[in-house]
Amino acid sequence: MTLLQEMSDQDLVRLYAEGNNDAFRHLLFRHKDYIYSYIYSFIHNHDDSNDIFQELFIKVISCIRNKNYNEEGKFRNWVLRIAHNMVMDYLRASVASTTVSAENEDFTLLNNKDICDGNIEDSIVDEQINTDIIKLVHLLPENQREVVYMRYYKNMSFKEISDKLGCSINTSLGRMHYAILNMRKMAKENKMLY
Repeated sequence: MTLLQEMSDQDLVRLYAEGNNDAFRHLLFRHKDYIYSYIYSFIHNHDDSNDIFQELFIKVISCIRNKNYNEEGKFRNWVLRIAHNMVMDYLRASVASTTVSAENEDFTLLNNKDICDGNIEDSIVDEQINTDIIKLVHLLPENQREVVYMRYYKNMSFKEISDKLGCSINTSLGRMHYAILNMRKMAKENKMLY
C-alpha cells in the first residue's frame, strides 16, 4: 500500500474528493509554505496573508468537493492561480480604499462614509444587521457555530481553532465553509438580504 506522502498531488486530490481527509492534509502540508510565501510576497502583512491563505483553502476545499477541480494542470499551479486572483482582488480593494482623485469634483472629505461619523440611520441599519447575524449564528449546528464564534468574535486563526477543538485544520475550514453556506441560505429564506 502506497503511503499518502508518496502519492502524487492528483492521487491525493482524487482521494480527498472521495472523502479521505488525510489526503487533503498531506496536500496542504506539501504546498502550504510555498503558497503562503507567494501570498506574503505581495501583501507584506502576516495577518492579511494568513486570512487570504485560509480563505484560499476554503475555496480549494469547496472546488474539490464540488468536483470543480480540473486535473489537466498541476495542483500547485491551480492553487497559485486562485491565490493570485485573491491577492489581486485584495490589492485592488486596498488601493480603492486609499486612493483619492483630485480630479473628482464631487469628492469631499465630509461625504466619505469611512472617515465620518455615521448618522442615526447608519447606526440603526448596522445594529439590525448585527442582530440578524447573531440570530443566524445561533441557528447553526453547534460545531459550525463554535468555529464562527472563534474565528470572527475571538479573531482566532484556523490553526488555533483546530488546536482548541482537537480537529484538523481541514475540518475547521470545512465547518466554516458550511456555516457560511448555511447562513446565506437562512438569510435568503428569511429575506435578510442587505
